[in-house]
Amino acid sequence: MGTQLLPIDFWFSLASTYTYLSVTRMADVVQRTGAEIRWRPFNVRSIMIEQNNIPFRTKPVKLAYMWRDLERRAALHGVPYAGAPPYPLRDVTLSDRAAMIAAREGWCPTYMPAIYRRWFIGQRDVSDEPDIATALIEVGQDPARVLTMAKMESAEQALVEATDTAKRLGVFGSPTFVAGPEVFWGDDRLEQAIDWSRGSGRY
Repeated sequence: MGTQLLPIDFWFSLASTYTYLSVTRMADVVQRTGAEIRWRPFNVRSIMIEQNNIPFRTKPVKLAYMWRDLERRAALHGVPYAGAPPYPLRDVTLSDRAAMIAAREGWCPTYMPAIYRRWFIGQRDVSDEPDIATALIEVGQDPARVLTMAKMESAEQALVEATDTAKRLGVFGSPTFVAGPEVFWGDDRLEQAIDWSRGSGRY
């Protein structure tokens, strides 16, 4: 299996479609490789707006490519795919704040797949509290507790600070994997980031 030299910071936001692939297959990747993954929620939309980087919503040809590409990659990795879900989501701030709490408390690896399943497989716009609450219940969390915390000013500030940290590291999209000083963007770079973290990719 090799020696894990560096932990990998997994920067993500629910706003990203390709992150569905990463969160869904992450448990298998970790089991197979022994990688140490640190879940890092951030507000990708704020960075994309700041950089005038809105890649799909207003570009129908590119959008069609994205859905087909997701379908192909889902099939490649054995990830369920039920067709194009509602897109874009109206608002992911509350869910990303809930993810901040999940990352801090250690249950993010189960929460993110649950909320993504409601979006991609359930075909629901998961911007609203009832869908977030359902995902929280599914992973054994008290939605009243988590949502109350997620609405606090401290949670808002934590997400802002995480997003600022992501920007300083050179993160501009989700999913992004950071191993030491190296930034790897996209689900298709997950395994490359793991190789690099072990030293086999240092070139």
